[in-house]
Amino acid sequence: MNSATVRNLLVRGMLAGLAAGVLALVVAYLLGEPSVDKAIAFEDAHSHEHEMEVVSRSLQSTAGLATGVLVYAVAFGGIAALAYCFALGRVGRFSPRATALLLSGCALLAVYVVPFLKYPANPPSVGDPDTISKRTTLYFLMMLLSVLLAVAATILGKRLAPSLGTWWATVVAVAAFALVIGLAYAFLPVINEVPKDFPAALLWQFRLSALAIQSVLWAGFGLLFGELAERLLNPKPAAAASGRAVPAAH
Repeated sequence: MNSATVRNLLVRGMLAGLAAGVLALVVAYLLGEPSVDKAIAFEDAHSHEHEMEVVSRSLQSTAGLATGVLVYAVAFGGIAALAYCFALGRVGRFSPRATALLLSGCALLAVYVVPFLKYPANPPSVGDPDTISKRTTLYFLMMLLSVLLAVAATILGKRLAPSLGTWWATVVAVAAFALVIGLAYAFLPVINEVPKDFPAALLWQFRLSALAIQSVLWAGFGLLFGELAERLLNPKPAAAASGRAVPAAH
């Protein structure tokens, strides 16, 4: 793959990320923000200290939310496009469109779902401010471990395929990934800082909305980028010229 193609895919990846980010932004505003507002109301009702807002809540839930989601989406769209350039043709005989969908699904699983199951997202008022550094470090450690294990599982599957066949090589690779992730879940510290009187339904709603945002983001990216990559790498041939001669104008 030459540099011009990589550059074109990178641009398309960032554009697809931007478009998918708009879809995720709609989901975040409709599903996520109501949960955040309820969590903030809970915190205000149970806190004896009232701090002045540096940035208003209305600005946070509109311009702040849009900036955060879209910048995140464009950045990950570019990174995913570069990963796509490396993966295309190396993970199987898939079309450009199918490879994009496969890559986005694996990225959703490795980058978000696996760390989320160990250290799920929490709304405001949940979590000790003194442990935020520890919680952030553990989350990114889990994310890094998940990504590296996903890459290792892919390499393992490729090496086992000639002897076991594609199906069983995939089964062994997935099982190895799940086993090591399970060990990581068991040995990494557990963090449980949810207040006893925090509404369980609100916590569940917030976490589901966080998962929905990421699912829409990566599904949208896979579909949009797959279509753009397919058109770039496998352009449709020009329509066959008609055998009938066009009569000359008089």
